[in-house]
Amino acid sequence: MEEQQPKTGKFALNYGLLLGAVSVIFTFMLYTLDMHYQQSAGVILISAVLSLAAIIIGLIQFKKANGGFMSFGQGFKIGVGICLIAGIIGIIFNQIMLNVIDPDMMTEALDFQEQQLVERGLTPQQASDQMEMGKQFATPLWQITFGLIFSILFGILLTIVPALVIKKAKPE
Repeated sequence: MEEQQPKTGKFALNYGLLLGAVSVIFTFMLYTLDMHYQQSAGVILISAVLSLAAIIIGLIQFKKANGGFMSFGQGFKIGVGICLIAGIIGIIFNQIMLNVIDPDMMTEALDFQEQQLVERGLTPQQASDQMEMGKQFATPLWQITFGLIFSILFGILLTIVPALVIKKAKPE
């Protein structure tokens, strides 16, 4: 009788939910520090490290459950799935933040970005014009669309190397 092979979707779901929960906690922590609308390099780096850790742990756990074997394709599916599930959770939480918890968040974020543009050398009018152009992409539909695309692309980029390193083919 053959062993049942573990399902990649189960691992993607479990570790995606875990990463999503950690990301929501991290975002809420940023909210309490009034830093939730500032996408600084440090915040992005911490988010990337958390995502990478969830991917690596998910891949290692799948490999253990699969008798020490994992193909690149299996690892790739798990890693991108983890990021997609966590991204969906993040998108939902972001919409709750924008519409319930902090309805002024988008205005604060746009004002912060405009100030950053002026500090980088644009005139106040140029910065204002650029922000007006960007406001058309600040709708919930665009935020959800960009969030999903970003989650998938981020997942692809973060998964390639760990999946290549952790993979181990079954002997024929």
